[in-house]
Amino acid sequence: MTTLDEIEAAIPALRRYARALLRDRAAADDLVQDCLEKALARRAGWRGEGSMRGWMFRILVNLHRDGLRRGARGPQLSVVGEGMAELARPGAQEGHMALREVQDAIARLPAEQREALLLVALEGMSLAEAAAVLGLAEGTLASRLGRARASLRAATGRDLPRQERPREEGTEQR
Repeated sequence: MTTLDEIEAAIPALRRYARALLRDRAAADDLVQDCLEKALARRAGWRGEGSMRGWMFRILVNLHRDGLRRGARGPQLSVVGEGMAELARPGAQEGHMALREVQDAIARLPAEQREALLLVALEGMSLAEAAAVLGLAEGTLASRLGRARASLRAATGRDLPRQERPREEGTEQR
């Protein structure tokens, strides 16, 4: 597989990660575009250490962090009607509410924990691969993952003892 083929193959995963990280489709697409431009411009400088996919994720994470440091994200405007088809689905409200609760909890995580969690949980990277992408030791990554998961459990009420959890309708306490 050529370098260009590997770059092209990484695009869906980069897009998925950027959308989960930013929660804004347009900003995520811009971030992926910037990542692809940088990867293509510097592909001759890639040393072949690790996977091309990991290298590209590293570029994307660094661009994201640079944007956060610059405060590039100002007020977010959206066009009325944009994404309305996604909101107009009937049924499964509890599932959507639970998903929204988890998404909001992920959004409230510190950036370092959110980056680590999304690489491992969403992209399915191993600890070693995610640690390489983020430029961390595996132990540091594991610690961030543990704190992120504990925060998510606390934010969604999943860390409460079973008898203290809110009962769902139609279920019995055991």
